[in-house]
Amino acid sequence: MNRLTITANQVKTICWQEDKLIDWVGGKIYSLDGTCEELGQYYAYSFDSAVSSAGGQYVFIYQKLGTKGILLKNGELLREINRSYYFANAYEYPAVIATVGNKTYLIHCPIAYNQLDFEDVETGEIVTNIKGRNPDDRFHSRLELSPNGKYLMSRGWIWHPVDEVSLFNIKDCLNNPQLLDCPQFQPLVGVEINTASFLDNETILLSSTDEVLDEELCYSVLPPKHLARWNFNRNQFSEPVSFKSDFGNLFAIDVCKAWDMYRYPKIIDVNTGEILSYDSTIDTGKQQSSIIQNTADYPSIAYNRNTKQMAIKSLDVIHIFTP
Repeated sequence: MNRLTITANQVKTICWQEDKLIDWVGGKIYSLDGTCEELGQYYAYSFDSAVSSAGGQYVFIYQKLGTKGILLKNGELLREINRSYYFANAYEYPAVIATVGNKTYLIHCPIAYNQLDFEDVETGEIVTNIKGRNPDDRFHSRLELSPNGKYLMSRGWIWHPVDEVSLFNIKDCLNNPQLLDCPQFQPLVGVEINTASFLDNETILLSSTDEVLDEELCYSVLPPKHLARWNFNRNQFSEPVSFKSDFGNLFAIDVCKAWDMYRYPKIIDVNTGEILSYDSTIDTGKQQSSIIQNTADYPSIAYNRNTKQMAIKSLDVIHIFTP
């Protein structure tokens, strides 16, 4: 891996837009050549995270362990956004922006902690909040879209607590919002799944903890502290491999490699579990769940799925890693 470090004065948030990093709260655009451009806008609130639409027209700025966010269009405020207070100070705010046809939606949980909804960014209409919704008791978090934008993945948790992965077909859910109340696809492996990442449009990289839920099932499919590929359309799993170190949040680079951000940035071989490259001089925290309780111990990171680059905010610099 290669590392580039750029100066970033009092950076608040980091969000990729093509090959640049934008601090929407701090009001700056950072280019990888080290130059900085002022946005000329600031927000008097302790927002610390941001997600954007594919082209960067819409941006949602929020507090990762809070209830408050704001939705922007071309840098201008559209409206304030809120989520339920229930355990909001414990786990990551669920939010992602998706475009379906000519409509763009903020996908989040504005009605209840366990109810995923699609909000039209232009009108504010929550189009999936229909009569008859009866969502399962789960905490959605760490939302991610498949590369083609067809599927939505939630990497949240259920009580007591146990991390899990849920998957939904976006168009199907827009046609029938009740499909959001229970996962359409879910890896039933008998062990806690603490992190996952899309490898392609129908395959997800899964990793398990040492929390066994069904001993017979887990040892036949995905043992504790292993990773495997899961083709969710066929419900097929690859041969699991064990990690050669502790691990945390995974971000797929390609079908053979993934970033792991536990303690320090590293690239792992998903076929063997071996560490291919790492930089132990950069602290990336010890996140292994959507439940983090505080943000002080977890530096902000942002993954650019197009360029495969990882950005890490550290004091008054941003480190950019390229595989």
